[in-house]
Amino acid sequence: MLDRQSRIEQALHALLPAPEVAPARLHAAMRYAVLGGGKRVRPLLAYGAGELAGADPQRVDRAAAAVEMIHAYSLVHDDMPAMDNDVLRRGKPTVHVEFDEATALLVGDSLQSLAFQVLAEIKLADDPSRQVEMIGMLARAGGSRGMAGGQAIDLAATGLSLSVTELEFMHIHKTGALIRASVALGARCGGALSEAQLDSLDHFSKFIGLAFQVVDDVLDADSSTATLGKTAGKDAENNKPTYVSVLGLERARKLARELRDDALDALASLPRGGGHLRELADFVVLRKF
Repeated sequence: MLDRQSRIEQALHALLPAPEVAPARLHAAMRYAVLGGGKRVRPLLAYGAGELAGADPQRVDRAAAAVEMIHAYSLVHDDMPAMDNDVLRRGKPTVHVEFDEATALLVGDSLQSLAFQVLAEIKLADDPSRQVEMIGMLARAGGSRGMAGGQAIDLAATGLSLSVTELEFMHIHKTGALIRASVALGARCGGALSEAQLDSLDHFSKFIGLAFQVVDDVLDADSSTATLGKTAGKDAENNKPTYVSVLGLERARKLARELRDDALDALASLPRGGGHLRELADFVVLRKF
């Protein structure tokens, strides 16, 4: 994991515009938003899937970086006053606090554009149509039927009581879509998996995406700001429905473990039983911060 985290950090460092290149303030803010923080769960999943598919790691670097740029842009926008109005992310001031709101807005816009440039500008799949498919996957995962749509549902749900089914629908989009894309893009950088095996990977990623959100809700309710690196208890303060508010802490923890078991079952037909994806499933569910 440390090796892959170091690898994606180097890739992102190289792919982001240098801070001295004009417009220097925007580029410095982009690098501030992306570099030197986070667990890099989405890139780790992309690398794990790429290994199973026999992908060239240099190809997966690009796919993983593209997904992480989309994720980073979403955090920048989510933290802004019009959304969650948060001042702390990854243990440091949020982008709109460190720079300003207008710059933060442009950082998100620019990271989204750069993600598609990174995914499109060199050969990442042996079949060009497969690479076009990958670009479409990332677009859907980030759009109104994916992450952005999930965020819209989340904003509309503030102050409401949701069922577990309604929560699941929201988080399949808000959190799960980009996690599914991470696995799908990493796998499609290689060619060693059948369509049936790719479907099994998709099932894995759906379960692990939901598990990730359940654990996030548990940590938000049960950890300190210093541990999380972001403001703890923000969901409760904003009266947002979460797995903890709907199920309670212990039932939410139990659901996370059940989702992990389902995710591991989905890996059974894959080479080496899913390889490093098995350990990543444990990391997602058992992490403490």
